[in-house]
Amino acid sequence: MHIAIISLFPEMFQPLTRFGVVGRAFQQQNVKLSLINPRDFTTDRHRTVDDRPYGGGAGMVMLAEPIYQAILHAKAMVADKTKVYYLCPQGEPFNQQRASQLSQSQSMILLCGRYEGLDQRVIDHHVDGLISIGDYILSGGEMAALSIIDSVVRLMPGVLGHEDSARYESFQDNLLEHPHYTRPESWQGHTVPKVLCSGNHHDISQWQKTQSLKQTERYRPDLLTETDKSSR
Repeated sequence: MHIAIISLFPEMFQPLTRFGVVGRAFQQQNVKLSLINPRDFTTDRHRTVDDRPYGGGAGMVMLAEPIYQAILHAKAMVADKTKVYYLCPQGEPFNQQRASQLSQSQSMILLCGRYEGLDQRVIDHHVDGLISIGDYILSGGEMAALSIIDSVVRLMPGVLGHEDSARYESFQDNLLEHPHYTRPESWQGHTVPKVLCSGNHHDISQWQKTQSLKQTERYRPDLLTETDKSSR
């Protein structure tokens, strides 16, 4: 996969390639990261990328031309038909299913906004989709892009150490993951559920499914419909 990031702060993405399973995917060249700064496509000596909004209002708006040129450059580096996703509060809520879909892509371009956002004409004519990671405001799209890249790359084949690791994680089938335990068997007077030490794989599987449903009902009941509850 080839991921291109358009950002005024490309330095923020360097740590992504150095740590954990996602960093290893970049180091092993299973994923390529290209960083593009819109300031490189400005024409004035101040490298201006923003201006005051028409109609007035607080804050500044990112200029259309530097962003457009950055998108063209990104597509030349990645692939001309690569989809461009703008990270903003107005976007489609990002979830595990969307991460799984994007992990099947050969490439993607993530556009990080700043200030009050982009000139709408760029969004209307040169962006393929809007993505939001939650109903709250960040200083820019960089943190959202980091989250999306991490969640997408780890789902790519061979990135996680065990092929079942992603299959049984939270939000698969709209359920949270079951609880986990490790050694010692007894800690501060609290013991590991006996079924997990039984060696009976059928019973363990049933326990995990039951606990997964209980976890979801306790912490995220919004993920379950009444039909879900009655059928599980």
